[in-house]
Amino acid sequence: MSTHLYILTGASRGLGAAIARQLVDPAHTLLCLSRATSPALDEFASERGVRVEQWSVDLADPPAAAARLETWLRAEGGAFDAATLINNAGVLAPAGALDAAGDATISSALRVGLEAPMLLAAAFLRATADRSGARRILNVSSGLGRRAMAGQTTYCAAKAGLDHFTRALALDEALKPNGARVCSLAPGVIDTDMQQQLRSADDPGFPDRRNFVYLKDAGQLTSPENAAARVLAYLARPDFGSQAVADVRDA
Repeated sequence: MSTHLYILTGASRGLGAAIARQLVDPAHTLLCLSRATSPALDEFASERGVRVEQWSVDLADPPAAAARLETWLRAEGGAFDAATLINNAGVLAPAGALDAAGDATISSALRVGLEAPMLLAAAFLRATADRSGARRILNVSSGLGRRAMAGQTTYCAAKAGLDHFTRALALDEALKPNGARVCSLAPGVIDTDMQQQLRSADDPGFPDRRNFVYLKDAGQLTSPENAAARVLAYLARPDFGSQAVADVRDA
C-alpha cells in the first residue's frame, strides 16, 4: 500500500486538532509537532491501526524543532511515496498596541508564526530532495495577513510574512526538476480558542473586538471540523500550488 507522510504543526487543538483527526487513515503516516500531545488522537489512531507520532515541541525554538525534523526525515529514508508539510501553528498575542506588548511576547509570536514555518520548510525540502514522490507544503495563513487590523500588529506581520515567504518559495521550487508545490491558504473564520481570545479582549487599542462578537452571535463562524475538511480538500486538488497565496472561500 502506498504511504503518504503528513507533518502537521499545532495539532493539539482547534483547526490543527481537526486536521489531525481527519488525516488518520491507513494510507497515511502522521507526525504532529505541538506544545502538548493529544492522548485522544493516539487512541483514535490506534483503534484504526494508523501510525501517528506526536512530538512535544516548543516552536518558539525553531532551530531545535527543524533539526529534529530533518534528522527524523533522513532516518526514515524512502519509506513514503509522498510527503506533505502543513505549517498550522500560530500564536495570537494579547490584543493591543505594539508598544504595550512585551518584547518576549512579540518575539515568541514571530518565531512560532513565521520563523518556525520557514525553518521547518527548509528542513523538509533538504531531507526529501532526493525523493521522486510528490511533495507539498501548505502554510495556514489568515485574512489578517492580507488586511491590517489595529491591536494585532504581531499576528498581522507574521501572517503577511508567511504569505510572501510562500510566494518566494514557490518561485524557488518552480526552478527545480521535482520542486515542491506550495501554498499559503487562508482557512476562513473558525470557531476556535483564538476567536474566543479576540472576543474577550478588553483593550482600547483593539477597536475591532465588537466585530468578532458579531461573527459569533450571527453564527458566521465555521466549525474546526468543517474548516479542516475544506483545507484538506484544497490540499488534495490537482492544481494545488498554482496559486501561491489563496483562500478556501474563493475555491
